[in-house]
Formats: sequence, C-alpha cells, structure tokens
Amino acid sequence: MAVSAASVKELREKTGAGMLDCKKALEEANGDLTKAAEILREKGLSAAANKAGRVATEGMIESYIHAGGKIGVLVEVNSETDFVAKNEQFRTFVRDVALHIAASNPKFLRRDEVPQEALDKEREILTNQALNEGKPEKIVEKIVEGRLAKYYEEYCLLEQPFVKDPDKTVEEVLKENIATIGENLSIRRFVRFELGEGLEKKQENFAEEVMSQVKL
Repeated sequence: MAVSAASVKELREKTGAGMLDCKKALEEANGDLTKAAEILREKGLSAAANKAGRVATEGMIESYIHAGGKIGVLVEVNSETDFVAKNEQFRTFVRDVALHIAASNPKFLRRDEVPQEALDKEREILTNQALNEGKPEKIVEKIVEGRLAKYYEEYCLLEQPFVKDPDKTVEEVLKENIATIGENLSIRRFVRFELGEGLEKKQENFAEEVMSQVKL
C-alpha cells in the first residue's frame, strides 16, 4: 500500500531508522506505525535497538518535589557521555520522568523486578476472580495472563502510559529520545516518597494534584 510522507517522517523520528527502511516497514505493516516500528526493531534497523547494548554510565539524578513538599522523587537516568547529560532535551526528558513517577506512583522499573511472591499472589487473585465470574476453566489461564498485563501496566514504570502523552508508554518515549539524541539512555532506578506514607492519616490524593499540574 502507498504510505504518506508524514507517516514515514513520524516513524523515522520515533526509531531513527533510514527513510527508505521506514517506508518499506510501513508498507509491510499496511501503514500501522506501531507494527512498522516492531518490524524495524526485529530487523535491527531501529536506531534505538542498535544503541540499546551500549554502556550508559553518565547521566544525571533528578529530583522533583510536589508543591508543599507532599511528594518527593529521585530518579537516575543514564547516558553514554557527559556531553549528552548536559543536553537540554535529555534534561527535559529526565525531569518529565521524575514528574511522571510522582503522578503515577510506579512500584517497579520493569516487569522482571516484580517479586515472584507478589506475582504469585496477584495470579491467585486474578484466577479466583475469573472463576467467580463463571469463566470456563479452560480459558481462565489466558484471561489471567491478559489481566496480568494490566497489572504490569499499572505498576511497572516502563509500561505505564506516559503522563504527558498517554498514547505512548514511558519505554516508547525513552526509545524516541534514544533515537533523536543518538545515544543509549537508561532509566536505572528511582525512589518516591509520599508524606506520611504508611501512617494512619486523612486520605488525600496527592497523585491527582500532580496530574492536575501536568495538564495546566
């Protein structure tokens, strides 16, 4: 099928791959940008894919304190060189990640960090839910796997919808920055503090307050 120049340009900006490769991938994917990006990664043509194995030990630690000091975040994002660590696009991305963590409250960086005990417990709960809903036992496992994907999306930073662009995940935004900046970038670790967390207190939704600021 014919693909538009705008779609080719968007895919190139997202993946860093060559124009011709982007055009061929879009044709193969019938114009589907997400599928085309996957095709490029599978073929090793995505700039993000090519850079992913390179060591990133520079970067910066960013802090974000919600107005009034109710929520605090520290996040470490690595780059390959100190030069890129001083790049305004990189620093903006890191600040956005810190704000995202404050608003979305992820518990883990990626799904392989979820403790097996927590995963087993969640699987048990989801299995019982499906059975209580009267789902046939033969499809319960498939239903549970689908719902586990939602669990990862809720609690794993890289799989969460990005607060500034919910149509993309944090990982997709990370890869776009890898492609445009030209170096491997890595969100290494983070910590989020909420005032009075773990203590009995009046219920307040600080995360909603942060989200309201994002949308201003």
